Amino acid sequence: MKTYVVKPADISREWYVIDANGKTLGRLATEVAKLLHGKHKPIFAPHMDTGDYVIVVNADLIRVTGRKYSDKMYYRHSTYPGGFRSQTLGDLMEDNPTRAIYFAVRGMLPKNRLGRQMIKKLKIYAGKDHPHQAQQPKPLEV
Repeated sequence: MKTYVVKPADISREWYVIDANGKTLGRLATEVAKLLHGKHKPIFAPHMDTGDYVIVVNADLIRVTGRKYSDKMYYRHSTYPGGFRSQTLGDLMEDNPTRAIYFAVRGMLPKNRLGRQMIKKLKIYAGKDHPHQAQQPKPLEV
């Protein structure tokens, strides 16, 4: 038996839309990362991007357990002296609720060129509307 090697012509990409209303942040992010990576497909190969496009709507209605709104911190640094900034999850959700899902999913993807290619297939919207009707996305229950 020979080893099957995925060719770019063999990859077919689907579009899925996921409603994040009432979903837990981490559990939603794992499902989205699995779809973006392509682990749900029989032709999965860890060295290729075999995943699908994912649209997440109602990102402002996700929920988290415990006291994460006040305790979970997001950090960044501008590389300038004194450029260290921190922000709680609650503040991040007020400023830009799509960033919380983006950071959670990005942390679950590979940290290389392949991961940067995969994260481009993720589209996140705070409301229930999205501009990807032409791609005929399939609703997916998580």
